[in-house]
Amino acid sequence: MKTIIHSRLAAALMVVFTHAAVPAYAGLFDDDEARRAVLDLRSRIDASNTRIDGKADKSSTLELANQNQQLQAEIANLRGQIELLTNELANAQRRQKDFYVDLDNRIRKLEPQVVTVDGKEASVQPSEQLAYDAALAAFKAADYKRAGAAFSDFLRRYPQSGYAPSAQYWLGNAYYAQRDYKNAIAAQQLVVQNYPDNPKAADAMLNIASCYTELKDKANAKKTLEKLIAQYPGSPTAQTAKERLSAFQ
Repeated sequence: MKTIIHSRLAAALMVVFTHAAVPAYAGLFDDDEARRAVLDLRSRIDASNTRIDGKADKSSTLELANQNQQLQAEIANLRGQIELLTNELANAQRRQKDFYVDLDNRIRKLEPQVVTVDGKEASVQPSEQLAYDAALAAFKAADYKRAGAAFSDFLRRYPQSGYAPSAQYWLGNAYYAQRDYKNAIAAQQLVVQNYPDNPKAADAMLNIASCYTELKDKANAKKTLEKLIAQYPGSPTAQTAKERLSAFQ
């Protein structure tokens, strides 16, 4: 733009000087008029340049302002994305932590657990624990037939279990509750024979005596009570056996 203006200025000056050089033909300008014309033309050109520079400065400022707004918008957008990604990362880390906690709990459930059964510690498989608990729950619900079948199945599957003495004992009680005294005697005799040091052994002998009594076999009932007192003299069950013996007199 400035180049065009300067070109026009040069053309104007050429015209002025041309007219000044040939006054015979034109006679339009004298020296003072020519100088005033040149000065006036220069003033207008400077004013035009000033306006152009001002416009250019304003245009540059406006462009910079627009660029700044765009940058601010992009920064705000990036901050939003960073915040979103941070939240997603935190959620992913929390889900991962919960996953590992759940996995650890599941693995622990699959591992053998140490439990105390009749005063002794025993390592028990989760499936073993569930089977025993289910059988005992059936007995407590007075479903003696199902309880007997469940305890029999438990003893078949887990013959070395820490719950085996208890399972054998409750199997005898399930038979007794069904009035199957012969099987009840057989089941309780296994408790006494296989687990003589178990706390339930004395009770098993008392149950055997009760079965003989139900079968009207007083001789074996009395013999079993006497044997109980001899083997477990300090037990509370021995005191009960003594009371029952006195009833036979």
